[in-house]
Amino acid sequence: MNTTTADLRAQLAPPRWSWLPAQGTWQYHALLLSLGIFVLGPLGGVTASYMNFSLGFFVGGQVLAGLLGSTVTYGYGVEGKHGANYIQTSAASVAGMSAMGVLIQAMVWMGLPQPPMWQLVLYMLCIGMFGVGVGMLYTPILLDRLQLTFPSGLAVANILRALTDPVLLRRSVAKLGSGIGLGLAGGLAAAKLPFMAAIELSTSTLGAGMIVGARIGLAAVVAALIGVWTTPYFVSIGWLSPGDPYRKIMFLIGLGTIMGAAIIDLALIFWHAWQRYKGRSAGDAPPPQEDWKRVNTKRLLVWIAVWAAATVATGHLVLGQPVGYLVLAVILVFLFAMVNGISLGISDSNPISSAFVVAVVIMASIGLNDPVVGLMAGTVLLVSTTVACDMQQDRSTGWRLGTSRVVQFRYQVVGILVGAIVAVGFAKLFMAAYPVLLKDQTVMSAAEQPAEWSAAMTYKFVGVLRSLTEDKPYQRTAIWLGVAVGFAIELLRKLIWSSTRYQRFAKGSRGGRVTDFVLDTAIVPSPYALSFGGFVNLHTALWFGAGGVLTSVVDHFRSKPTSGSDAPGDAVELPSDMSTSSLVGGGLIAGDALAALGLGIVGLMMTLSG
Repeated sequence: MNTTTADLRAQLAPPRWSWLPAQGTWQYHALLLSLGIFVLGPLGGVTASYMNFSLGFFVGGQVLAGLLGSTVTYGYGVEGKHGANYIQTSAASVAGMSAMGVLIQAMVWMGLPQPPMWQLVLYMLCIGMFGVGVGMLYTPILLDRLQLTFPSGLAVANILRALTDPVLLRRSVAKLGSGIGLGLAGGLAAAKLPFMAAIELSTSTLGAGMIVGARIGLAAVVAALIGVWTTPYFVSIGWLSPGDPYRKIMFLIGLGTIMGAAIIDLALIFWHAWQRYKGRSAGDAPPPQEDWKRVNTKRLLVWIAVWAAATVATGHLVLGQPVGYLVLAVILVFLFAMVNGISLGISDSNPISSAFVVAVVIMASIGLNDPVVGLMAGTVLLVSTTVACDMQQDRSTGWRLGTSRVVQFRYQVVGILVGAIVAVGFAKLFMAAYPVLLKDQTVMSAAEQPAEWSAAMTYKFVGVLRSLTEDKPYQRTAIWLGVAVGFAIELLRKLIWSSTRYQRFAKGSRGGRVTDFVLDTAIVPSPYALSFGGFVNLHTALWFGAGGVLTSVVDHFRSKPTSGSDAPGDAVELPSDMSTSSLVGGGLIAGDALAALGLGIVGLMMTLSG
């Protein structure tokens, strides 16, 4: 028996506040969309733009939008979590697209002609819509099959569940609130206190480590230490220059490591899918799928094909770029949306600038030597991987809440539409307000570098585009080295952990458990976790690992039997993924995001007043 929309509306409790429209009505969705794309999205967008211009990275808008949006949807009770999830989906899309204005800054630094505003908006819109489709296409693999954590997605899910359900709020408010408070204090302290800045405190990184645990966190530390140890060797063979950070080459190896491991995992996924297909052909009924997970795959593939073609057509007919490199960029999106999605799902890090750089390196290997073409083709990678991984992060929240994927998809599409417009608008606004952003920092001396506008992401883009006239084969060698390492480690892990004999040994004694831990973190660690240590500096990896160790210590002491009993109000069990570590860790991420928002707005206002 089919349930109609009217039946579903009838089953929902009326809102607590009379001014709120009924759930499922057009007024309900209009309210949520207005909050997402006109209030929280632009708020996160101006912060993301400011952070990318000033620092070279930005904080995703999911946590902030979920936290602020749930204050409105609280009026819908427990079901308000879905409305807040819709709000953060659209708002995060606007914010993520807003940060892409650094591409226009790169054009200015290189003295390249800037296309008219409408052409840039159209191009970024087509790429964004293509990225939405690819992100949705990979959602069943990364979430339903690989079941990756997506730390920020888990943080948002916990916040939405806690702030919209009075019972869960009572159980989790102290843990979540303490995490937010510590994250906010840590974020402000890291920005204002020299000692905290010296140790590069990152409460969001600490929180992400708490969510993923010690086995993943310590693996990232191992990779960072390997990077430090091998730096002299890389300098001796010319892969690094004296004084270069190890991650200048390790990020290429790290991306290759993810690719190598993904070959094994995707092959297994496709093999199991083929076995299920054969079983279905033999008459076995497919397992039922929950309504909220259902997506029309045929329509999704048509969506992807249409927007891929629109991206190439716009790039060629409107912007005058060669078709071949645009098609190659579109093809590479299917690779990097998976690679970056895995990285984001494990470590909460989306190496979008690395995808841009590697794509340009690959294109240079087949003859690309025009920086304009490199920038325009690289834009396809940068925007698509940002949008696709945002899609996966948002779906990870919906995966835990049971939110309709199709409705989330629609909200993200609207967010991309608005985000493509404001991205170009914010870039023009910032560069008009602050002429220092127009100056090419890659040709400045250290004394000439502007203190408040480091623009590290733009610096990286311009550097790789200028190197197109000088082929560097060792960069491709580094990628293939990473592929080989990732493939070998993942294959070895599959052989070891699939052994029944080894499983009995690992679980049968304390020595077995210690051996298993050491193998999993240091000897043959997950290539996905290992890669994160190549993307970041040593301090960041250490904070990530510290969060994982902290979780293990907390879990160890909580597992010991204690006297007494819970209070009567604690009779309701929290969901399994709302553990103390995940609540506090998610709170740290939210608090750090709030600190970034506050500092961004204050910094922007001070610069305007100056």
